[in-house]
Amino acid sequence: MQTQTGTTFRPVSYGVHESAMQTYLRDGAQRAAALDNRGPIRFDAEGSLHREIREAYSRCGFYVFTGAIDAAECAELEADLKEIVSRMPVDIRSSVDHLGRPAIGVGCKAPTLQWVRPLSDPLGGTQKANGRHPAKMIEPDAPEGAPEHVVQLILGALQFSPAFLRLYGHPALLRVAAAINGEDFVPFNEAIWMKHAGLGGSVAWHQDGTTHWESSDLDEGTHGFNFMGQLYGCTPANGVWVVPGSHRLGKVDIKAMVEAAGSDRLPDAVPLVCAPGDVAICNRQAVHGSFANTSPDPRITYNFGFHRRRSVLGAKGGGIHNAVITYDEARVDARSSVIALAIASRKQHWPDEAAFDYAPWRSRQEDLMYSDESFAQLKDYNLLDLGI
Repeated sequence: MQTQTGTTFRPVSYGVHESAMQTYLRDGAQRAAALDNRGPIRFDAEGSLHREIREAYSRCGFYVFTGAIDAAECAELEADLKEIVSRMPVDIRSSVDHLGRPAIGVGCKAPTLQWVRPLSDPLGGTQKANGRHPAKMIEPDAPEGAPEHVVQLILGALQFSPAFLRLYGHPALLRVAAAINGEDFVPFNEAIWMKHAGLGGSVAWHQDGTTHWESSDLDEGTHGFNFMGQLYGCTPANGVWVVPGSHRLGKVDIKAMVEAAGSDRLPDAVPLVCAPGDVAICNRQAVHGSFANTSPDPRITYNFGFHRRRSVLGAKGGGIHNAVITYDEARVDARSSVIALAIASRKQHWPDEAAFDYAPWRSRQEDLMYSDESFAQLKDYNLLDLGI
């Protein structure tokens, strides 16, 4: 995939760190392969998520569902992605695309595009995002001729992609969400991560959860999880890395971990290695991050997360994904309506597929129809994101 500038860049290296980095990538892939936490989505005879999957997810904090998105659906996601990329602003300061049209996100009140300097770490060692990225990642030099910035993250992405909305209503993935978070589960947020080949920035080591670390009933699932659907697959060089088991440790001193390692290469971390169409599930309490993408391979990840309802109701937002506000029943119900719309959209597109039965909207699902008008009403829906 090309960048939004239409230019492809040759991969670069980590300079003096290149040899150590290549060894780390190879060894990490070997550690990941030994975890026994990947395979197709499986349910038992009673319809419950298979015990082996639940145990592996609980042990590691992540699991790779192989082949969860079929080739036809990947093609539709890619077609929407190409349309989105064609509508990107020509640069970070512009409000028009390369054809002079209003760029994607223009007119939205909610955040949409997040940019990054090529191969940089914009968060590590700063107080941004509540200071949850306390240690800086290595920043390789950008290749000659690279743009000043590239888009790294598209927030509120369901409003820009009908194909992503349909993926959001994927019945098997929603059954997994119900198995882990209860049948009354609620949304977190949705985004498309763009890790450009030879340009993609890093995301410093962090834990996603922000609000419940001191709760007396904190457990390994309190802050929910993210699905990470992979359009082109991901490698140790361009993918997310996770410290297995760290989701069970409560709030971790990440800065001390990096200092003990002597670099940003945490010795116990492993990469999420995925083929096109794989979907990883990653616990939001796990220590995770990603390195600058100096490789020739792009990564496009469709990220969508879910929470337990009891973790969200009455909680005060963490201030990263939206304003610090208490989440009441009305807000949770309004945000959860997007799940119901996704189910309706998918049912209309694939009428022969058994649709997911979302318990909170069970009595209202048949009254919700997908149309161009209902899709347009998704504009700024992410103002209601439920970030904890």
